[in-house]
Amino acid sequence: MKERILFLCTGNSCRSQMAEGFGRVMLGHNFEVYSAGIEKHGLNPYAVRVMAEAGIDISKHVSKKINELPVSDFDYVITVCGHANETCPFFPAKTALIHRGFDDPPKLTENIEDEEERLNIYRRVRNEIRDYIKSIVDNGF
Repeated sequence: MKERILFLCTGNSCRSQMAEGFGRVMLGHNFEVYSAGIEKHGLNPYAVRVMAEAGIDISKHVSKKINELPVSDFDYVITVCGHANETCPFFPAKTALIHRGFDDPPKLTENIEDEEERLNIYRRVRNEIRDYIKSIVDNGF
């Protein structure tokens, strides 16, 4: 049986979705990979777009809360934003809780009109998440 990883964020719209996408591709041979949010904010179209540029299709993902996942037992819960880290629900003692925060692209771009400038912020965060997942592949937790 594969170990399970949950990427947790506030709204499960962007960062945790990107982490799930990379995780399924890069870690899927050893882990079951999931994402969820403390709340549901809907799937961010810019996240979908920049992940497609990286060759990963998350367009069928949906924003969901933890209680909507098909499983409830995780070996690793990785919070990818400060709010999720601060409000992380209780998990059994066997679950390793890890915090690796990333900038919030929707918040950083809310006042940016230029499409390319906006996408570049999403791309930067996407690449940081990809590099973090790669570090798990290369070095473990």
